[in-house]
Amino acid sequence: MSNSNTSCKNCENQFDDTYQFCPHCGQKSNDKLTVGILFSNTIKNYFSVDARFFRSFFPLLLKPGYLASKFIEGKRLLYLHPAQLYLFSSIVFFFFFSFKVSKQEREIRESMASENTINQTIDSSNTLNVKDSISASALTERLRENKDKTGLKKEELIKLDSIIKGKGYRRTDFTFFGFNETKVDSLIAINAPDSVITKQMGRNNNTGFLSTKIYTQVLKLYKDNGSLANILHSFYDTIPIALFFLLPIFAFILKLLCYNKGPFVYHLVFAFYYFSYLFSTFIVLLLISFIWPSFPSYLQWLVILSTFIYLCIAVKKFYNHSWFLSFIKSSLATFIYFTIVIPIAIMLLMTFAFLFY
Repeated sequence: MSNSNTSCKNCENQFDDTYQFCPHCGQKSNDKLTVGILFSNTIKNYFSVDARFFRSFFPLLLKPGYLASKFIEGKRLLYLHPAQLYLFSSIVFFFFFSFKVSKQEREIRESMASENTINQTIDSSNTLNVKDSISASALTERLRENKDKTGLKKEELIKLDSIIKGKGYRRTDFTFFGFNETKVDSLIAINAPDSVITKQMGRNNNTGFLSTKIYTQVLKLYKDNGSLANILHSFYDTIPIALFFLLPIFAFILKLLCYNKGPFVYHLVFAFYYFSYLFSTFIVLLLISFIWPSFPSYLQWLVILSTFIYLCIAVKKFYNHSWFLSFIKSSLATFIYFTIVIPIAIMLLMTFAFLFY
């Protein structure tokens, strides 16, 4: 007597109803949903990924080139996929890195607020007006009396005193925008359109789109009192996306240096795992800096140096090179990447951050 068929609820293919699992997609044939099954499947899936993560994480740190070699050999389910490991490590890194960025942005804003306080204090004493009778020494004395309000340190007061006594203070002593700021301030005060203000700044009627955009952003920066915090924030926001495009460039460099060691995708796998290692190392450095703020800089440099040593060992293991050849190719790849690729990328990112912050 032949068995009847049943239909899979997931892929809708027919199979023998005696099967416990669908031979087409693997789903359980009698997959009745209960609260117990729901949480059981969730826990199983979580610990399955977690086990593969730890199975991959320790070889990543302790066995340079091992994971890439195993992945190329075909063991692709035993360990985390290289792109998955890269994505995980980069997300964790930029999560902790965001705290550093926030602190830096806060320091910049506080610095700019302190400078604005200087300007307001000087403006209140009418030193911008030639007819004003307050002497430079009186102005300096007023700044000293109000140092609790201005937040100025002793060395800052000394520097400011030398500027005031050396010549009459002008706003342009502290700003370098390169246009008549008095006229621009007047236009801003009456809420003039940006097109009118940028024309006063030097924009011509025949100026192209890019130049017009630059004038607009300079005006925006000027209105923000020259604060770079927003630009810095925009710059940091673009780094994760930029690195995802910079990683294949590193793989391409390896392909050029090891052109007879397999197709480009092999080098890409190696780059994914190496960058995952870099992110993991930098995560450790960030955590140490949070716990131990005075972490010696020479130890940080030793850790960074260890990433190059790791690369040399990984290249030797993965490409089956000699130690000497591994060192030479690792040095060339590092030199090309950090002296050519990274500087160009930083300039492009800074330009993008300035134009679109």
